[in-house]
Amino acid sequence: MKTAHPYLYFNGNTEEAFLFYQSVFDTKLIELLRFGDIEENPMNVSDSDRDKIAHIALPLGNVILMGTDVIDSMDQSLTIGNNFYITLEPESAEEAEAVFHSLSEGGTVQIPLKKEFWAEKYGMCTDKYGVQWMVSYEGEMGS
Repeated sequence: MKTAHPYLYFNGNTEEAFLFYQSVFDTKLIELLRFGDIEENPMNVSDSDRDKIAHIALPLGNVILMGTDVIDSMDQSLTIGNNFYITLEPESAEEAEAVFHSLSEGGTVQIPLKKEFWAEKYGMCTDKYGVQWMVSYEGEMGS
């Protein structure tokens, strides 16, 4: 496994929270992507949600704290307890497949492992213990 990172979900205040974390930990944001920055709107985000955060990242030592806003127009809702994932970055497509299959066995798949515009292999699942996981192998998409 290349690395693992916490991924937090917020109810429209991701940017505010991450600016707070930036000041607390005396570090700088390394990524900030709004839904409106994504060309062709592949997720069909409503105009009212386009200014919300699609992805944000803040380094904390060797870990990167990442986050996003929950989007009403995508039928998402936030409940404390479902507001985080552990994001895994496998070293290969084969490792992504194996880890995702193992984690999702006996659990629930939210997004099947598949190609996305940012990754060769990306999927989301909740394991049989209720822990939420994202598996994201960039491969050639990250080059």
